[in-house]
Amino acid sequence: MVCNVSVGAGDSTTVLTRNITTGPLSSDTHFMTGDSAAERSGSRLQNVEADAALLDRLREGDEAAFVTLVGRYHEPMVRLARSIVASQAIAEEAVQDTWIGVVRGIEGFEGRSSFKTWLFRILVNRARSAAAQEERSVSADVVSTVNPSRFDATGQWAQPVDQWRTEFDDRLDAAIWAPILKSALEQLPSRQRTVVVLRDVEGLSSEEVCTVLGITGGNQRILLHRGRARMREILDAEVLKD
Repeated sequence: MVCNVSVGAGDSTTVLTRNITTGPLSSDTHFMTGDSAAERSGSRLQNVEADAALLDRLREGDEAAFVTLVGRYHEPMVRLARSIVASQAIAEEAVQDTWIGVVRGIEGFEGRSSFKTWLFRILVNRARSAAAQEERSVSADVVSTVNPSRFDATGQWAQPVDQWRTEFDDRLDAAIWAPILKSALEQLPSRQRTVVVLRDVEGLSSEEVCTVLGITGGNQRILLHRGRARMREILDAEVLKD
């Protein structure tokens, strides 16, 4: 199945490229833009609190709160669904079904996880069901392993990535890299692609990804490592073309 994953020519492109190109390639490392950990944590807390306030209003029947939530999460939801299903139309349908499920099940949301995690979990279930109906059979992912000699015992790149570090600022033009990253994502097996999108584009933690996808921490680390490594190989080839 070929999936067309949307990667905008803006912050998402920069973040994703940095996650792929700057070592170490740790599955638990989260390379968001230059913000500090404290700033990222504060921003996440603000988002959680804002969502909680909107949910309270939604429970009271405030339609404007629903419109605000849809505006906030529609694009990330379509991007996530697009990493699972084969067409934009099916992704949009899965997103619509998810919002129907949210409205119907809002009273059952107990806040044990963030609203975003709960929302993405519903969406993944809808998208998986849609993908299963679309395909007659689901083939196993073809795993493309990376040469172990490229990593040392700690998981870092055996050879320094000086070429990336010296050329990154000069060569990183979002308008140029967006289609390259988009193509690289499309070449990943479905499960790897979804994990990379959740971690490196949507900014979820490893624990949140496990909750959304219903997988173990070990599986999440393996899928993320293989996905990032494969994308690194593709980007390496692009850099070495000149």
